[in-house]
Amino acid sequence: MPLPFPFDFRNPDYISVFEWRVERYQRLIKQPKKFIALQEEYRNNPAQFIIDWGMTIDPRNVERGLPAVVPFLLFECQEEWVNWFVDCWRRQVPGVTDKSREMGVTWLSTSVAATLCLFNQGMSIGFGSRKEEYVDKLGDPKCLLYKVRFFVSKLPPIFRGTWDERKHAPHMRVQFPDTGSIITGEAGENIGRGDRQSIYVVDESAWLPHPDAVEASLSQTTNCRHDISTPRGMNNPFARKVHNPNYEKRSLHWRQDPRKDQAWYDKKCLEIDDPVVIAQELDLNYSASQEGIVIDPLWVQASINAHITLGIKPSGVREAALDVAGQGRDLNAFCGRHGILVEYIESWSGKGSDEYATTERAFNLATVLGYPLVKYDADGLGEGIRGPARKINEQFPPQRRIEFEGFQGSGAVTDPENDPLHKPGTPKDPKKARTNDDLFKNRKAQAWWALRRRFYVTYKAVEAKRKNEIYEYAPEDIISLSGDLKELQKLIAELSQPTYELDNVGKIIIEKLAEGARSPNLADAVMIAYAPPKKRSRGFFDA
Repeated sequence: MPLPFPFDFRNPDYISVFEWRVERYQRLIKQPKKFIALQEEYRNNPAQFIIDWGMTIDPRNVERGLPAVVPFLLFECQEEWVNWFVDCWRRQVPGVTDKSREMGVTWLSTSVAATLCLFNQGMSIGFGSRKEEYVDKLGDPKCLLYKVRFFVSKLPPIFRGTWDERKHAPHMRVQFPDTGSIITGEAGENIGRGDRQSIYVVDESAWLPHPDAVEASLSQTTNCRHDISTPRGMNNPFARKVHNPNYEKRSLHWRQDPRKDQAWYDKKCLEIDDPVVIAQELDLNYSASQEGIVIDPLWVQASINAHITLGIKPSGVREAALDVAGQGRDLNAFCGRHGILVEYIESWSGKGSDEYATTERAFNLATVLGYPLVKYDADGLGEGIRGPARKINEQFPPQRRIEFEGFQGSGAVTDPENDPLHKPGTPKDPKKARTNDDLFKNRKAQAWWALRRRFYVTYKAVEAKRKNEIYEYAPEDIISLSGDLKELQKLIAELSQPTYELDNVGKIIIEKLAEGARSPNLADAVMIAYAPPKKRSRGFFDA
């Protein structure tokens, strides 16, 4: 269980935590039998041990008049991450974690490793990073093994046992004499060259100078390897693992940190002043430095709750979109919109299912959420939706039926003679005009470009609002992602996954899949939901 009283991470009351720990410890040392039972509880629940007794360091506290050394109280997402980490070890499966800057994942990994070694016999846990100075350097708090030593040294004596830092924590090692367990460190190309490990953690995996050599070294070292890193584009093994559905994955995003909000993010953007760094290290975007991205990661971030930021009340059509997957690794995805607002998003596996079950689920979602129309991907597997949709609708009276409309991305563009680059209200130059048919290979490219334009206009409007400047735009031309979407972080990453290029005659085509990546079904559902209708009178000149 968490603390027996509420704790405000923004205005922390550490005195109450220390008083609670002291009182509990005094009771504990007087009840040896209870201590034995508690050891078993902590062996099965390391996250609770960290919450109850762990300590960490945050030197930034000093400027706020708080102690630098404080109880290590876990956010909800951190506690979930520790439980997942331990579960991967018990199931002997590898895991991968991408993280925003300052989410405390290094402290989490070292603390849970120390806890496992304190309560389990004969464990061997390895830590590796690209440089030795990041793994272990005397007195340097940024080092991995420094954090292990600090965590153990600050525990109450009853939990440390006979552990003595001077005897049991030499360079690149921390031993646990009462359980025979050990934590070791390695660096650079030596990662994985040591003995077999119960768990091996590769810190900042995306930044390894020779990742392929490490892959080979660790292949026989452990059954439970954990890669942890901030993103560094798509061209590295870490990124391929993150986007490989066969890997267990967790993300720790700054929006899950109860201490942070949009004002914190805006301040960081001003401090860093590098959109690539912001996108990769804060927003977990793997396409930040990739050429030809359709929708810039910064535009996506600006769209979150943009209707609130800009003071626009959503109105207009209520309709949904369905992107259809098969029984493989890709997922079905359902998007619900109310005018400019993406208010619902959900994905689910198609394994063990068929087109009828997928259509039925979409029908039920549309009924409950109040969407009279569902646009569906009519290419490929989506071709099979029309028949089930007709059969399901036949079971209901006309007023309860849901219209299903096919979206054929491979088909011809809509409104082919319109010039989408022409700015309304300005004279047309026939020599410079390019029609939809000139610009886009097919309807999918046209729809993605229209979605790009929405995100661009939203970004410009939000930036102007933030800077107290004027930017003229039509409110119906923006897009807003509800901050309450349950798969928001996944959608954010997917929206910046597609790239574009030109074919042999200069038309825009869309590429969606990086090597080893899963199709961006959530983003495709949003694209279908906002695809231009068959006739479009307005252009999208400034995207």
